[in-house]
Amino acid sequence: MLQVPANRRQALEVLDRLLATGLAAGAKGYLLKDSADVDLHRAVEVVAQGKPFFSPAIADTLLEDYMRQLQQRGLQDSYDLLTEREKEILQLLAEGKSNKDVAGILNLSPNTVETHRTRIMQKLDLHSTADIVLYAVRKGIIS
Repeated sequence: MLQVPANRRQALEVLDRLLATGLAAGAKGYLLKDSADVDLHRAVEVVAQGKPFFSPAIADTLLEDYMRQLQQRGLQDSYDLLTEREKEILQLLAEGKSNKDVAGILNLSPNTVETHRTRIMQKLDLHSTADIVLYAVRKGIIS
């Protein structure tokens, strides 16, 4: 029987155990109750296509854990963490394109671009558009 945790740290530990158990058992997604009304339909569609789906809070937790593991292994360049799509979006954003512009260029929704932008900023530890531009210049992505 699952007991209700007394504090936030304990709640996160329980969530981590549930996630680990579910993923090890072959779960393709995890949806929190508080986002089910918004995400349930999309989650079913995505999982039916054989892709994983996680509530945004869960995805953030998984990303943070992944980043922590990579740092513990001594990853040298966080740019390597980016997917090809994220690298594409990073370049367009660094060139001064808006989310709407990027969405039009890549035939994506603005919400998808915003999600990629958020993940790029998390992975690269960037906090503003200026940081994105500066990073891209230093990395030689734009001149």
